[in-house]
Amino acid sequence: MVTRSWKLGPLALCMIAALISIPATSRAQDKPKPTEADYYKIINIPIPNDVVLECGGMEWMPDGKLAVSTRRGDIYMLSNPLAANPKRIRFTKWATGMSEVMGLAYNKKDGYLYAIQRAEITRLKDTDGRGHANVYETFCDKWGISGDYHEYPWMSKFDKDGNLWVLLTLTGSFTSEAPFRGWCLRVRPDGSILPTCSGIRSPGGIGSDDEGHMFYDDNQGPWQGGCNFNYLEPGKFMGHPIGNKWYDLAPNMQPQPRNPESGSRIWIEAQKIPEYNVPVVIQPYEKVGQSASGIVFDTSKGKFGPFSREFFCSDQHHSNLNRLGIEKVNGRYQGWCIKFRSGFSSGNVPSIQAPDGSIFIGGTSRGWGAVGPKEYALERVVWTGKVPFEIQNMHVAPDGFDLDFTLPVDEKIASDPATYKLPTWCYIYREQYGSPEVDQTTATIRQATVTNGGKHVHLVIDGLVPGHIHELHAEPMRSAEGLPLLHSTIWYTLWNIPEKLQQ
Repeated sequence: MVTRSWKLGPLALCMIAALISIPATSRAQDKPKPTEADYYKIINIPIPNDVVLECGGMEWMPDGKLAVSTRRGDIYMLSNPLAANPKRIRFTKWATGMSEVMGLAYNKKDGYLYAIQRAEITRLKDTDGRGHANVYETFCDKWGISGDYHEYPWMSKFDKDGNLWVLLTLTGSFTSEAPFRGWCLRVRPDGSILPTCSGIRSPGGIGSDDEGHMFYDDNQGPWQGGCNFNYLEPGKFMGHPIGNKWYDLAPNMQPQPRNPESGSRIWIEAQKIPEYNVPVVIQPYEKVGQSASGIVFDTSKGKFGPFSREFFCSDQHHSNLNRLGIEKVNGRYQGWCIKFRSGFSSGNVPSIQAPDGSIFIGGTSRGWGAVGPKEYALERVVWTGKVPFEIQNMHVAPDGFDLDFTLPVDEKIASDPATYKLPTWCYIYREQYGSPEVDQTTATIRQATVTNGGKHVHLVIDGLVPGHIHELHAEPMRSAEGLPLLHSTIWYTLWNIPEKLQQ
């Protein structure tokens, strides 16, 4: 046996010593940046060749099947929807012959599946056990319809009082040519209607939190510079005045609010119009999405990752899913939005959370442009079990903002005010379509203090502006292990600032 010995020169020894001395943070920064797919994977569900699944609504059935409705008026029942192998999922046509079914809700009390189509809510049931609905009954048809192509209806699940909340899109998305176009109605258990909110434009989804508060996504256009996430507080005006001519049909909603002044700002008009419920979160146009749609409130208690009790909102045009959080300050909801997951196959519209915490997304793009290339799709978002490094939450404070992170931060970076940038701006509140970003300012980060084991940062800020969107950038931020933020920009819609703390 020949034994060889190696002698390292001074240069090699220096290189090894330098490598050993590199901090873990620096070495981690050299790793490839993680992607969204590392944490949340998208499972594409194969759709049979003879099924055109332009998804409009989804609902879980008592037997574990997933009901999916289509814009073409069909309802399919999916067996084994949570199968690890999506090829095991089976589609059965359960109902047909309806028009633009954009919402489904199962009623545990009577065993009917309720479907909203353009002119009515229909309730359906399989009473003979043959695997498809044989009973179709009109439950409510108490609103107007002109025949315009754009009269899409949207419907919630049943609330705690047994009501269904219905959103009626404007005619052509610009006018109100039939009664209650641009309104929210509550449909009572007896099928009668209760006018609930006015001022709606072109909604794309509706959902509630775990306390029963109802929210909806409205789309950018006249009187809306971005896509608005709104709280449906009964008796309130949501901001678009064209449908206010139907107040005579809603005696419970008196008095009729005054019309806003075009060219003003939302916060200025809100001081003049007591009935105006300003948007909870304005989702910046193009930056986050262009056509906000389905809403899911995460009640999975950690099955979907570290974002329990937050909202997930789809966007039809961007084919993505965004994350939202809200808080109530001085009696008014406000909050933030941040990107979450992109790369879906079609234009995302309905969404629903599964018992295992995953989220199903239905896609459709016919007549509506979308980044996702397919005409329709059905996909499921599943958490991989890995925790991403993200801004988990953002709260306004008397002197700035508080940030919570999913993982401990690098305290040196996080405590440096230069790590953060905070431009602010708003939209023009006007009758013309959309708006540029205007009234730009830049807030100054005076101090950043890290607490809670590195998972909380308090920012002391000069220059917060009520009525503005605050666009916080934190690109230099790193976790204690050197990971960059998966999404480093978060947008907070600020209406109220809490009172100063008592000394």
